[in-house]
Amino acid sequence: MFLSIKNVPRVSWSSDKPLNLKPKISTLFFLCFGLTLFGLGEGLLIVSAAGASPWSVFAQGIHLNVGLSVGAITIIISILLLILWVPLSQKPGMGTILNALIIGLMIDICIRFVPTPKDFIPQIFLAVAAVLTVGLGGGIYLIANLGAGPRDGLMIGLQKKTNFPIAVVRATLEITVMSIGWYLGGTVGLGTLLFAFGIGPAVALSLYVVGKIFN
Repeated sequence: MFLSIKNVPRVSWSSDKPLNLKPKISTLFFLCFGLTLFGLGEGLLIVSAAGASPWSVFAQGIHLNVGLSVGAITIIISILLLILWVPLSQKPGMGTILNALIIGLMIDICIRFVPTPKDFIPQIFLAVAAVLTVGLGGGIYLIANLGAGPRDGLMIGLQKKTNFPIAVVRATLEITVMSIGWYLGGTVGLGTLLFAFGIGPAVALSLYVVGKIFN
């Protein structure tokens, strides 16, 4: 049932609009809590050593062909995605800014304090936990409705234009950028595949469960 969800639910702590400079304390809390989980999951995927996220593979593939650093390419990609928001009628908010700050901080914390498992099986389990954690955090912060990150905003915008389920839209995006990155020379691991195919359903499940709990 959750795989068919097409809209981000609105609950009691959802903001009325993304560009809200004075949100309720509960709204701000769930925004930050969701982004913290999101960043934790991203960090766990890196620490798992099972493979980078599809967008990182995409950036790596471009890096191998144009010479710019992966970090610089990641920034450029984010800017281009925000430009794509315009025809998709997506609006930024404080969540768009906090997205980069909180997720980046949590990734650094994970890399510093969470050890990489030595064996392959624990690495895969950690990668699965990472995907589920990113999905849970993504659903929570999107429901806060204070502005999405570049990739999530693109997902929501494309969903509204196509009317396809969120799980399908997100999976299509992740698989597409992963495939392009791999074609350009980026490294794809099992964790990358788990993320590409699993993040769409994970986000949809989070939206469905959180919407049911707080509705």
